[in-house]
Amino acid sequence: MNGQGQIMNAGCTRIPPRYATVPTLRTVPFLLSLMAIGCGAIVLFLFNPAQHSFYPFCFFHRTTGLLCPGCGSLRALHQMLHGHFVAALRFNALLVASLPAAGWFFGRFAMRKFKNQPVPAVFPAAWLWFALAVTLAFGILRNLPFARSAWLAP
Repeated sequence: MNGQGQIMNAGCTRIPPRYATVPTLRTVPFLLSLMAIGCGAIVLFLFNPAQHSFYPFCFFHRTTGLLCPGCGSLRALHQMLHGHFVAALRFNALLVASLPAAGWFFGRFAMRKFKNQPVPAVFPAAWLWFALAVTLAFGILRNLPFARSAWLAP
């Protein structure tokens, strides 16, 4: 220190890196998410939801007796993990049909994050209304009498 309270620079002109740019701090949540998804997939692969009771049940179906658009999703995912895609379609066709779009969306999200590009958090309103209309139509159709005996009911 010199006499005026200033610290003398001993030849150090580098500024330390910011903590926000440390790669390990950015990847920890991503890796934890991948581990959680992987563990869930292993449990779903090993234990069939049709045979084990520790899986959650559908409150809507238990209360009303009607099938919601998500009924059969766990059984469909179990069948898909075993490579039985036709059986998965039988349990929940909407889930199986929406997986390619979901994969594209999350792949695009991951690539933008990986390239440090901004990720838009806003969906076009038309996409959201379309998804709602398809989900409601699927939920109504799978509860009609002809569909319960056909391919829409699990």
